[in-house]
Amino acid sequence: MQQSEVQCVITDMLPYLNNSQLIKLKQSMKKLVVKKEPDGLKNEVLLKRYFSSKRAEGCSEKSLNYYKATLIQALNSIGKNAREIITDELRSYLMEYQIQHRSSKVTIDNIRRILSSFFNWLEDEDYIIKSPVRRIHKVKISTTVKETYSDEELEKLRDNCSQIRDLAMIDFLASTGMRVGELVLLNRDDIDFQERECIVFGKGNKERVAYFDARAKLHLQKYLNSRTDDENALFVSLYEKHTRLTIGGVESRLKQLGKQVGIAKVYPHKFRRTLATTAIDKGMPIEQLQRLLGHKRIDTTLHYAMVKQQNVKMAHRKYIG
Repeated sequence: MQQSEVQCVITDMLPYLNNSQLIKLKQSMKKLVVKKEPDGLKNEVLLKRYFSSKRAEGCSEKSLNYYKATLIQALNSIGKNAREIITDELRSYLMEYQIQHRSSKVTIDNIRRILSSFFNWLEDEDYIIKSPVRRIHKVKISTTVKETYSDEELEKLRDNCSQIRDLAMIDFLASTGMRVGELVLLNRDDIDFQERECIVFGKGNKERVAYFDARAKLHLQKYLNSRTDDENALFVSLYEKHTRLTIGGVESRLKQLGKQVGIAKVYPHKFRRTLATTAIDKGMPIEQLQRLLGHKRIDTTLHYAMVKQQNVKMAHRKYIG
């Protein structure tokens, strides 16, 4: 009997046995199997090897820490070795987690996705025969049209800025569409005023070029010329020490500005979504927008770009009649 025939037996038993039973079956046929399944692998060992693999693929430490916390919580809650966990136990965990934490469907699907990544890796590395997450389908999430800033709201925010820094920051976010985490990492020498562009480091430390408009250029130059500190950061706090502005500092300031003019939900990421929607409405090819925003997958770009219904109507009349 050849190894291929042994694998056929294992495959035939997939619908009827869980991972633990399949492993025992495979071990009982070890004389016929070239590669014996490793025994005594604790969750800590499996997780360490998994994260070494993900780190080698270039995953950021921020993402790995989120994955680690999610996986450890799930494995500790179920209380079994990962190689013995079955589908029903994972389903129960997801249901109980949602009830206990009152989590949204998006959160539960994120957990499912992380579990899927881990168990698929176990399957690919032959630690288990089949992933127990394979039969847990993606959580259906209702599509909602997320808000963007109107031209009037942007002008209200600009007019209400008593500090040139805030005006420069709003124009910079609005014209570049960059993430707030990218904004706070920028330094003065990252800015090329001649070409109206800058180098930013996005998720996974991926470098890309971001562009800003003439209004952002003028206000940014005015802001930098008004500074007397030696801090290299592009945007600094208004306090005497003038330290680099943090993500929390940007969010807090924008929320305060929005409250002063009666605009609800003013936050950095809304500028990014507004730019994406405006670009699509004006005819920018989705591939170029993907590059501009620094998205790895075009599906992510499509989530940002909400085409206005009026434009759909006009396009129908133009192309259909």
